[in-house]
Parts: sequence; C-alpha cells; structure tokens
Amino acid sequence: MVTGAGGGLGGAIVERLTGRRDVIAGSRRPEGLPTTLPTRRIDFEDPASLRDGFTGVRTLLLVSAGYGEDDTVIARHGAAIDAAERAGVRRVVYTSLTGAGDHLPYALPHRWTERRLREGRAAWTILRNGLYAELLAALAAPDPEGRITAPLGEGRLAAVARRELAEAAARVAIEAESASTDGGARSPHAGRVYELVGPEAIGGREVADLMGGGVRYEPGTLAGARERVAASGAAAFQVPMLVGTASTIAAGFLAGTGGDLPSLLGREPAGATRVLAELFAGAGAGAGA
Repeated sequence: MVTGAGGGLGGAIVERLTGRRDVIAGSRRPEGLPTTLPTRRIDFEDPASLRDGFTGVRTLLLVSAGYGEDDTVIARHGAAIDAAERAGVRRVVYTSLTGAGDHLPYALPHRWTERRLREGRAAWTILRNGLYAELLAALAAPDPEGRITAPLGEGRLAAVARRELAEAAARVAIEAESASTDGGARSPHAGRVYELVGPEAIGGREVADLMGGGVRYEPGTLAGARERVAASGAAAFQVPMLVGTASTIAAGFLAGTGGDLPSLLGREPAGATRVLAELFAGAGAGAGA
C-alpha cells in the first residue's frame, strides 16, 4: 500500500506502480483518484480507516503527512505505525527528510518517526529525501518586476526531482514486497537509511539565469520574507517552514551532493539545472497556450 496517493509525491509513486496487481493506493479521498489501482480510504486522523485500510497489507509505503504543526504530524505518523503493527504489516518504507535538513523547522517529526520505526515490530527502510527542485522553483518565484527576492543569499541547494524520488520509493517498495513473497527472504533494504539528494547544487543566481527574460536575483532579508509569507494568507505554521527553508539554504547546510539515489535508480539522476529548465520550459509553454 502507498499512503498519500492524492498528494504530489504519493501520486507520483502510484503512477510508477500503475499496472501492478499487488498495490493499493491509500488516500483520505480515494474517490476520483487518477489511477486504475484499487483504492482504500486512509486517514491518519481516523482510526477506523487505518484499522480497515491496513488489513492484509504486508508492505506499507508510508508517505509523510507533513502538512501541519509538529505535534499534529507526530500524532498522525504514530497512529499510522501503531495501526500498521496491529494489522500485521511486516515492513514499512518511510519517506523522511535528508539528514542535512536537521536545521529545517519541519525536521523533528521526521526524526521522531524514524525513531518510532526503529523501536517498532515491523522491518523498516528510511528514504531521506532531499528538497524538491519544484520547491526551489516556488521559493525563487520572481515578483512582478522580474526580481527573485527570496533570502537565499549565496547558498545553494542540492535539489532533487520529485519524480525521481517517487521512482526510487517505488523500486524499494517493490523489492521489499518481492522478498517477502520469495520464501521469506530478507529484503536488501531492511534496516537501511538512504540519503536521496540531487547530484548538483544550485543557487538563486543560477535559477534567475535559467528563467531568462531579464529575471534578476536580488535576495532580500528573512524579515522581509516573513512579512510577505504572513501576508499571503499562508497558514500560521507555514510561515516558519518557508522562511526556515530559505534560511537553511542560505546558510549552506543543504548544498551537499552525492548519496544513494544513483544506486536506487540504477543511473545518474537529473541535475537541478535540467529539472528546473524543464519546469520553466513547461510553464512557458503553458503560458503561451
């Protein structure tokens, strides 16, 4: 089972698994999911949906439900893991946060969930995902005057394509499940922690160059960014999340490349330059249409 099938990462994982007969897509709103896979309602805040939804599941790909305050996310993940253990789930693959991200405001629930899995009864695999290239594009969106004012300083981000994180997660889950049906063989991923960041770090100036059209990089202050985010109508918990992400990038904590993504994909992943160029080209095509 893949949880969060209606979200960006969960949906991309489900898309990778389309056509398989041994996968269930779980979502708070399974009606209308764009998939031919069987679906079940999975709501981390509804114990009945977890009890019924995890029945018969051997391998659970637990996509982080990170939209919320720390205590809310911890409660969601704790409820899901408790229910999975009661249902007899044998192994959990969890989409966590890169180890370089411990300075990020939303790191704590990820580390709590990793600890809970290590202390639990099910076998586990932890996928420590880097920040998406798509997130960098959103953070660095230019203002009406063509300026990128995000307070990224001279920091750089080893951004990673969400589609490649989805591909890696799908492969790990498939191989874990295959091991469980192969005479009880131990999964090669059991007890492993994988660092999944991009092969190239990129900063605000490079993003501006990729956008073209006279876009300029003129980084502002964290205080200014906080005011803009707060005034945008963002939820209260999103303000420190977004500002803290920019601050962590600017301080240089998320620029490290390398990691395990090439080995899980079986090839070199796309660099941030390529992924962002594709995003911006697609946006331009959409605008032209």
